[in-house]
Amino acid sequence: MISTGLMFLSMELKQFLKAATKRERAEVAAVCNDSVSYLYQLAGGHRYASALLATRIEQMTRRVALRCDGRLKMVPRHSLVRYPEIFAVVRDELDAELDTLR
Repeated sequence: MISTGLMFLSMELKQFLKAATKRERAEVAAVCNDSVSYLYQLAGGHRYASALLATRIEQMTRRVALRCDGRLKMVPRHSLVRYPEIFAVVRDELDAELDTLR
């Protein structure tokens, strides 16, 4: 589930690939050690990313989006994996750690 705050700051991988230039798509694929074709398989739902790959794609799409003057947005990692709740557990653990530090 996407929170309301992230809805405006993110986009699906399929939308990202459609709006990105050839160079931007290649840049994301290269940093993730994959091909652009594999990114399209992820975007079409034919494959699912590992947690590590999903995190790399999120980080790289965020970097690319910051350079494109609002044309592109970050692709959230939870939209790329079969079981997005794996990231909710991490978020809950981080929140608990922050609460103990306060």
